[in-house]
Amino acid sequence: MKPITTPLSAPAANEPEPSPHVQARILAEALPHLIRYDEQTVVIKFGGNAMGDAALADAFAQDVVYLKQSGVNPIVVHGGGPQIASMLKKLDISSDFVHGLRVTDKPTVEVVEMVLSGLINKDIVSAINRQGGKAVGISGKDANLMIAKKITELPDPESNLMKAVDIGFVGDPVEVNPHIVDVISKSDLIPVIAPVGISRDGETLNINADTFASALAARMKAKRLLLLTDVAGVLDRDKNLVTQLTIEEARQLIKDGVISGGMIPKIEGCIEVVEAGVEAVVIIDGRVPHCVLLELFTAHGVGTLLGRARRKAKGLRE
Repeated sequence: MKPITTPLSAPAANEPEPSPHVQARILAEALPHLIRYDEQTVVIKFGGNAMGDAALADAFAQDVVYLKQSGVNPIVVHGGGPQIASMLKKLDISSDFVHGLRVTDKPTVEVVEMVLSGLINKDIVSAINRQGGKAVGISGKDANLMIAKKITELPDPESNLMKAVDIGFVGDPVEVNPHIVDVISKSDLIPVIAPVGISRDGETLNINADTFASALAARMKAKRLLLLTDVAGVLDRDKNLVTQLTIEEARQLIKDGVISGGMIPKIEGCIEVVEAGVEAVVIIDGRVPHCVLLELFTAHGVGTLLGRARRKAKGLRE
């Protein structure tokens, strides 16, 4: 395990400084978690409000640097929907959605790549570097990291049958070649990846960030996949947070209608990732400062963990 040299954020102005005894207890409680994730790969999908809020973005960057300094191999995959929408509006390019996916024609995919691989990617890289890390920005096109194919059909919401669609340059992963990520991660560098892929014919394809991160985590057999969102996690019928789910429980909640709407494809994607060999996927509330450290290095975690089996009694997580 590497020595931890990167401090967390200082307490807010209205918060008292923890006593040395409290600080020591916090570190002691984190030790078992630090050991568990030592030299393990954790893929983190960064998006939502956390990207648009400067304080949350800084806290996220600190978390990532702390992970690297702790001996964990963090891999960051980021989204950028609001920033893409803003740039398209500035350029007076109209954009529609089909089943939650942006219809991406040739002018739109050029803007998507410019915003994701350029503006957003380098902002995140710079944020991590400011916190003492050494981040490197790439996309799924680098070293053929993410080979994808155009999406030509999607499930019809009414019949649940597959229906032919034409949504342009939007892709689904078909082959993941993680060599470049391995090379970066095995050094003191942190990979930050824009979810842009390439087809076998050389076409640039826009890939949903959750889908991209899931495919990468599955291929690399990551210890964890963390999906930062703008919700607390999966809620039960009484709108209380469900802290843990097995695959069977998740499927039953979908069948019962408790999990509905846009959460269904997210959960179905999580199930596929776990079945592919990732130990667990966690849907995390990205609006919580230091949510990554809370999830990985505390007993209770934060958000909804989906795995093959429950980790501990009383809601505690291993």
